[in-house]
Amino acid sequence: MKYLSTRGDATPRGFSEILLEGLAPDGGLYLPTHYPKVDDATLTRWRGLAYADLAFEVLSLYIDDIPAEDLRTLARKTYTAEVFGTPEIVPLKPLEPGLALEALSNGPTLAFKDMAMQLLGNLFEYELARRGQELNILGATSGDTGSAAEHAMRGKKGVRVFMLSPHGRMSPFQQAQMFSLQDENIHNIAIEGVFDDCQDIVKAVSNDLEFKRHWRIGTVNSINWARLLAQVVYYFAGYFQATKSNAERVSFTVPSGNFGNICAGHVARMMGLPIEQLVCATNENDVLDEFFRTGTYRVRKGAETHETSSPSMDISKASNFERFIFDLLGRDAARTRQLFKDEVDAKGSFTLTDEEFRRVAEFGFVSGRSTHADRVATIRDTYQRCGVMIDTHTADGVKVARERLQPGVPMIVLETALPVKFAATIVEALGREPERPAAHVGIEDLPKRFTVLPADADKVKALIELECAVD
Repeated sequence: MKYLSTRGDATPRGFSEILLEGLAPDGGLYLPTHYPKVDDATLTRWRGLAYADLAFEVLSLYIDDIPAEDLRTLARKTYTAEVFGTPEIVPLKPLEPGLALEALSNGPTLAFKDMAMQLLGNLFEYELARRGQELNILGATSGDTGSAAEHAMRGKKGVRVFMLSPHGRMSPFQQAQMFSLQDENIHNIAIEGVFDDCQDIVKAVSNDLEFKRHWRIGTVNSINWARLLAQVVYYFAGYFQATKSNAERVSFTVPSGNFGNICAGHVARMMGLPIEQLVCATNENDVLDEFFRTGTYRVRKGAETHETSSPSMDISKASNFERFIFDLLGRDAARTRQLFKDEVDAKGSFTLTDEEFRRVAEFGFVSGRSTHADRVATIRDTYQRCGVMIDTHTADGVKVARERLQPGVPMIVLETALPVKFAATIVEALGREPERPAAHVGIEDLPKRFTVLPADADKVKALIELECAVD
């Protein structure tokens, strides 16, 4: 299996090479040259597998430059009941007839990002040891990616992490999960701006090819194909739990800001998983909902980006969206490059032609939007009627999922985090604090270690150089 760029660089690259790269040299995102098709017999064979073995089966379709037994060992090392709290790893939790949650938030940082980050940490350590190299990971987070990455990479040999986050725009719990880490290979950088400023800096540094190669810069954001690939697995796992035969279809609702989580569902659907609809749920920052309703993708400026009670979705530029558009356009790299490099960079938006927009329905995508009032009402209603406490982002998903239910088609909402990460809104909705796992009691009071910088890529580069020189 080889990989190419959404913007036209067709240099054939293997998985291990793009694992350590992140963005392609031309600024595009990597995708496989084709999506392997999964037939009925394969689905039947996979249906009874443990999660780690299902992960191996999916991963091995895309990774042929790591020996199969090594890859199987990495999957089994990653997906254990000890790490994820349950033998099923991602159990379904029924809410009401036809609607269930897929529990993705039982990992070390209580968010779905652990599902991919734990694997990524093991893959990085394995590949760097095999090459005798080191890697400086540069990432951006609006909340959960950072803590999941840092907890997966802390103490890993040959890896340093430089994680950018918007200063003062995460929940206190999310901030404490990151800033309280004292490991020498973890560096937290609070950027004076919004998440999109952080994401723009990561892309700017990655596009400086000389700097990237000299300092061996990699990424753990969902622009890294390996992370998105790991997320494909739980779509298959959710499907198998919700159905008894391969003739049945299901839909998934995914709270989305950066389009990575739901893009993994797109990949699963392209592989042949019987997905009826992929429902994209946004909060007030509704760039994606606007696109799926109108065909216009319009990036918001920082001042237009709302600060909400589902902060991990406070994103106005969906960095993974380019992968879907590339597929939507029949993998036309020139047109993709025109839309994202020319039109978005020049005027902040693009609009598909009528013919291009009509194709969206063929990929199963629909969307919806949720507000703070909706979140509070959904949290309260779900707790009172179903006895289940959900976090704010999952509430966005549940609200939109209920609007998109279809008779005879089970709807699975991807849970994104545990409620404790957003306690203030839970208290507003329910009048009580969410339960907190023992390992996370009092983390807000721990000493914090971080650096505040302006939204300036050169300042971030200088800090990376300084820290690497000290080490």
